[in-house]
Amino acid sequence: MTEDQPAASRFSGTTAWARHLETPLRQFLRTETGSAAILAGATAAALVWANISESSYGRLWSTKLLAAFGGASLSIDLRTFVNSGLMAFFFMVVGLEARREFDVGELRIRSRLALPLLAGLGGMILPVSIYLIMNAGRPSVHGWGTAMSTDTAFALGALALVGRRLPDRVRTYLLTFSVVDDLAGIAVIAFAYSGHIRWVPLAAGVAFLAVVLLIRSRGVRYGPAYLLVGIAAWVAFYKSGVDPVVVGLLAGLLSYAYPATRTDLEQATDAFRLFREQPTAEYAQTARDVVRTAISPNDRLQQIWHPWTSYVIVPLFALANSGIAISGSFLARAYTSPVTLGILIGYLAGKPAGTAGVAWVVTRLTRGRISPPVGWGAVCGVGAVAGIGFTVSLLIASLAFGGTELEEAKLGILTVALCATVLSWGVFRALTLLPLRLRLRALLGTSEVITDLVVPVDPGRDHIRGPKDSHVTVVEYGDFECPYCGQAEPAVRELLRDYGEVRYVWRHLPLSDVHPHAQLAAEAAEAAAKQGKFWEMHDRLFEHQDALTARDLIRYGREVGLDAERFASDLRKHAGGARVAEDVDSADLANVAGTPTFFVNGSRYYGAYDIASLKAAVKTASARAKIAPEARVPR
Repeated sequence: MTEDQPAASRFSGTTAWARHLETPLRQFLRTETGSAAILAGATAAALVWANISESSYGRLWSTKLLAAFGGASLSIDLRTFVNSGLMAFFFMVVGLEARREFDVGELRIRSRLALPLLAGLGGMILPVSIYLIMNAGRPSVHGWGTAMSTDTAFALGALALVGRRLPDRVRTYLLTFSVVDDLAGIAVIAFAYSGHIRWVPLAAGVAFLAVVLLIRSRGVRYGPAYLLVGIAAWVAFYKSGVDPVVVGLLAGLLSYAYPATRTDLEQATDAFRLFREQPTAEYAQTARDVVRTAISPNDRLQQIWHPWTSYVIVPLFALANSGIAISGSFLARAYTSPVTLGILIGYLAGKPAGTAGVAWVVTRLTRGRISPPVGWGAVCGVGAVAGIGFTVSLLIASLAFGGTELEEAKLGILTVALCATVLSWGVFRALTLLPLRLRLRALLGTSEVITDLVVPVDPGRDHIRGPKDSHVTVVEYGDFECPYCGQAEPAVRELLRDYGEVRYVWRHLPLSDVHPHAQLAAEAAEAAAKQGKFWEMHDRLFEHQDALTARDLIRYGREVGLDAERFASDLRKHAGGARVAEDVDSADLANVAGTPTFFVNGSRYYGAYDIASLKAAVKTASARAKIAPEARVPR
């Protein structure tokens, strides 16, 4: 078997393996999308409850809660506890995701920060302007903040409903500028909708946040300590007159994100090995500490709080704030009121026009140097669904209005959620009627994707299967002793069999701390490459992952037709060690810590390693490469 042999004749077989490995971003999108159904159910329940018994609905959420400690006490009603207390955790998750995007996500490329920032601001300024125009000269003008922010959870859920087959980058684009919305929304709540500010409690709240930074700098990783300081900061901000949800946002923004490094994972392996040999309480604690520090604080907090906020806190917020008694006279009055119309027109017209318009202006002014990561059809569709302002809008409405105006604002916010979903569905439905090439361009665009593969593919150096010049290049960092690499291998073979245009590259990443024979196996593959038999040895090693001793490797060399004496000599001298080390260094540069890790046209691939998922990723990459040649992996 040679490297130039046609792919169709070399690979066969199928795989049923569907092991899912998701990034925090994917988990965030999946959790937000899944929680939208619960959020909608809670909203419906609030409406039903309020219309069956408006008095019992109001009484429950007006129930007083009292907390006392020594001579100090705090009394708030149940709705305030939900809106300003529990929702602080929701905004902490918003802050966590904003920090993650800035540290390791799309916005880590600082030049990419400009467009979502400006699009997010444009998507707020225009709706607010429309609301101000429609309420000019009226007391209701104070509620301008209700026509501003995007509800990330509801919008992602609606987007999943109207565009089930949309590429992930469309959802990511929505997330990047909706984060700007959320941050700005919190700033507006803090400065425009807070009561009379008392400076002494505010200074105390800021001091408590400084304590968080201090104990973190001392290496304290005890969660309850941070929780107690956070509660103290929350009480101080509440007493100051500034809405204490700000504490949650700041806590999230202060929690930095970083990928687990191979060195950290190796230390975790060593710590666990010590515990395995001597299972003492001391070694158990050491192992816990080392494993915990390998994962960033951002990841740990998201793992704990994101499901709670998405599936419990935000739906509870909807239940507490969405209930309005609906009647014919109320609808007739509300749909002609400036409050409701300002919210409706602001979101349904201003939001898509603001986000898409600013993105278009920025693209024209920079002559395409700064442009959306998706096509203009997706920009318009995402702009439409971003008109769902639910959570922050309801929160601001509860601060800005009371009585009839509050009911009118709630009706406008709920109506917008339905209409924005229908409008977005119309946009994406229209895109499906376009010819294939135009549809792909409208969805994917022609902007250059972020290249995660730091060391580009070199045909003169790398081990390549498939055509040398291809629209799609798949790079795998793998370990011959890794069982997950072995399970992924049949999917890779089927991919190469079914997609003749795919160029597949193997790079070594032996995880020697957990796979004792992986380094020697990688060197054996390189020794075979010196005799033109890399892929034959590659396949043989995967066929016998449980037998990779030096004696086994020498036997495999004879079986694939190598000069046995030369092969054994190269193996003893570790002649392939330098070549393997180069691959390991390139993996470190790309923050690759585990195996298998795939890159498709230079972008890191996340998801399942079954054939259906890999084919979908290749299909998307191929489409982008055909409509935008610069999207191909650099050579």
